[in-house]
Amino acid sequence: MAERPLTALGSALLNPKTLLFLALGAVTVWFLVAWRSRVRTARATGRLADDPPATGFHAVVGFVMCFFDTLGIGNFATTTSMFKFKRSVRDEWIPGTLNVAYTLPTVAQALIYISIVRVDFFTLVAMILAAVAGAWLGAGVVARWPRINIQVGMGCALLAAAALMLLTQLQLVPVGGTALELRGTVLVLGLVSNFALGALMTLGIGLYAPCLILVSLLGMDPRAAFPIMMGSCAFLMPIAGMRFIREGSYSLEASVVLALAGIPAVLIAAYIVKQMPLTYVRWLVVVVVVYAAGTLLRSALMEKRMLMEKRM
Repeated sequence: MAERPLTALGSALLNPKTLLFLALGAVTVWFLVAWRSRVRTARATGRLADDPPATGFHAVVGFVMCFFDTLGIGNFATTTSMFKFKRSVRDEWIPGTLNVAYTLPTVAQALIYISIVRVDFFTLVAMILAAVAGAWLGAGVVARWPRINIQVGMGCALLAAAALMLLTQLQLVPVGGTALELRGTVLVLGLVSNFALGALMTLGIGLYAPCLILVSLLGMDPRAAFPIMMGSCAFLMPIAGMRFIREGSYSLEASVVLALAGIPAVLIAAYIVKQMPLTYVRWLVVVVVVYAAGTLLRSALMEKRMLMEKRM
């Protein structure tokens, strides 16, 4: 009689999704422990002295953006817009703050959607690994970039993201197929593309909208994009975020508040709201993203002029 529960437990542990969840749990615990250690060191050395305190504004932003993020809108570009509007986070800290702050809400999203949405396990894991590799390499570069490089990079990438969103809204990209897996040349194309999207994540550009379009272009069921894009971000953000934390290239105060506000928003959106008409919200997001891109490029131009004046 005792063998049956043990057999059932063994089967559950050998389930591919269970192994993936255990791996995600291990990465998340590592991130939290390492982050806490780095914060203690930073406080002891005074590296956090110039980090402005977070406010209720950050809590509202974290809740609202994670709510819509769970429904597939994406929160990186919109949060960047809010940061620029209120000037609440330094430009060079925005990519790091986004990756650190939204790690825990994204892990919650991944656990939910991987468990309820069907997708080929090999395709899922391969796409996740590709995104993680891109983010690991990208974060090492972006974390050391000067402010003007980040402003220009984020501004251009946001304009590209807005263009993709606009194409989606105008239904100028394929709506997707019915496939739940990728193989052969199509898989290779998907891996290369997700690697690039993972690298762009370190510039503060969300992966969700581009990944949804990518999956559709590759002929997959658009619903399969949710576990792919959320799983990719859940694994890559702790790794990318830790590289930003090591460089001190993020806002600790804002990150903590955004994370704490974002987790309940994810649960409400996933389990209570589930679906809602988002057409008008997506149009608003396009406008907001273009605004953020314009302000970043304008800031870069002003900074370039100041540097030129100093040299003269």
